[in-house]
Amino acid sequence: MSSSPVSRDERATAIENFSYRWAYLFLSFGLLSLVAYRSFVNNESSWDLMSLVVLGGILCAAHQWFHKVLTAQWAATVLLTIVLAAVLAVLTVWPH
Repeated sequence: MSSSPVSRDERATAIENFSYRWAYLFLSFGLLSLVAYRSFVNNESSWDLMSLVVLGGILCAAHQWFHKVLTAQWAATVLLTIVLAAVLAVLTVWPH
């Protein structure tokens, strides 16, 4: 047996990962809120902030894809989200 205590275990790693998840969600939704504020209140373009949100999601998905943890259900959800976003974009700019 080793006389030195264990400094890190699975519980510590799980808690760290959980905190990283909450930090990521907080930053992403905070940026989305700033995008909405800039767009609706200040009438400014906010593609720079929106690109941070999108690139963060792409990096997360790329990491999960590299480690082979993405599922067919995830792919279907992403495809449905892209289709719905495209439909909403077309309806938003469609002349009335």
